[in-house]
Amino acid sequence: MNTFDIRVGHGYDVHKLVTGRRLVLGGVEIEHNTGLLGHSDADVLIHAVCDALLGAAGLGDIGKHFPDTSEKFRGINSRLLLCEVVALLKGCGYSISNIDATLVAQKPKLAPFIEKMCQNIASDCQIEPERINIKATTEEGLGFTGNLEGISAYAVCLIIK
Repeated sequence: MNTFDIRVGHGYDVHKLVTGRRLVLGGVEIEHNTGLLGHSDADVLIHAVCDALLGAAGLGDIGKHFPDTSEKFRGINSRLLLCEVVALLKGCGYSISNIDATLVAQKPKLAPFIEKMCQNIASDCQIEPERINIKATTEEGLGFTGNLEGISAYAVCLIIK
């Protein structure tokens, strides 16, 4: 009898919007008058994906593996962190089935960048782009994202051993 270890993970991240920082989402630099504040490049989308993958495998969270107290990770490209997470999963015998994510941002409009974000994440996860789904939504002017104070992201994944 064949048995599979199928696991679901959920990730969430949020970063504050500030002037003087680049806006990077899904590994795509987006021209905007504000960017996300964080120890790394503050890519909330990739951070949420990392947390979903780590959680599914029971490996903790992004802060455990890449602490914001470490100078090693200051300003780091979050795609490098995602590649490390994927290597950890592979080392435990897991493969990624799919990832579904939602970006929550009042501005800028993100639709033009979603395809490239999917390609970046698929490449880093070593899976086909059609296994990645990214959506973007606003909060109709409500809450911290609606008030242009920050951007958040949610991610869900399925991994298989």
